[in-house]
Amino acid sequence: MDVHDLDLAACTPVNHLWGELVELLGLERSTRAAQQALDLQAMRGSTSTLPALLVETCGMGLVERGALRRAMGLPWPEGPGALLLISRPRQELQLLQLER
Repeated sequence: MDVHDLDLAACTPVNHLWGELVELLGLERSTRAAQQALDLQAMRGSTSTLPALLVETCGMGLVERGALRRAMGLPWPEGPGALLLISRPRQELQLLQLER
């Protein structure tokens, strides 16, 4: 994911993206996609990044926590298992805290 094309400040926080992903892919495949994003964070990320998963394509990448905090003005979890779901066409995002 090219974070330079992603305008976090234009995104609206929502609570329905995980449900849409599960409806689209099923629980098992959605959970696998989320786990792969968390694995990316574990392999390539740092304490200053957060894994992100694109709902429409299951593309993934890392987003700087500070950039997200500045854009949204909200406190975000610092611990492991945090995952950001993003719908780029609708400019929506949802933060999940997953059990590992």
